[in-house]
Amino acid sequence: MNEDYLWDKTGEPDPQVQELEEILGRLKYKPRPLVIPADLLVTRRRSYRPLLAIAAALLFALLATGVWITLRKSEGPTPKLQAGTTGPSPEHTAKDNPVVPDRVEKEKKEQPQNLAVNKPRRAVRRTPKPEPEAEAAKEQIMLALRLASEKFNLASRKTQSPASNQIRNQHKIG
Repeated sequence: MNEDYLWDKTGEPDPQVQELEEILGRLKYKPRPLVIPADLLVTRRRSYRPLLAIAAALLFALLATGVWITLRKSEGPTPKLQAGTTGPSPEHTAKDNPVVPDRVEKEKKEQPQNLAVNKPRRAVRRTPKPEPEAEAAKEQIMLALRLASEKFNLASRKTQSPASNQIRNQHKIG
């Protein structure tokens, strides 16, 4: 047997090697393009969990905002000055500050209508203690927001971290 023929096809071929080449020649690699059958449906599996987590977080935020606005409206309106007035009325000033009413009228006439007026500070308004139902609703909303936030954080971590670092099929022990 000629060793050179086996390595680089130079030299005299051995008849047994030629016979073996002919038998195995039918099985040799023949490159051809990839053909996908027309009846094969190709679908992409898509995970909607991150989108659902975002939608849930937004829904809870909207609900919390609605409850907050409702609670704010139920406290009552804050007193506002009428358009065109520059400050408190003379009776109001007379009650708060023991000033002679004639002097107040004189000061009011001297001040132009367009300038700002220093008003006496009002007492700090105490907010009433919330009702137990409102407090329970607030606690439920805060719990729901915390839960939605945790789910959103988990979904974002799963979508942003490489999957190769995750250990799969773990079970809690205990």
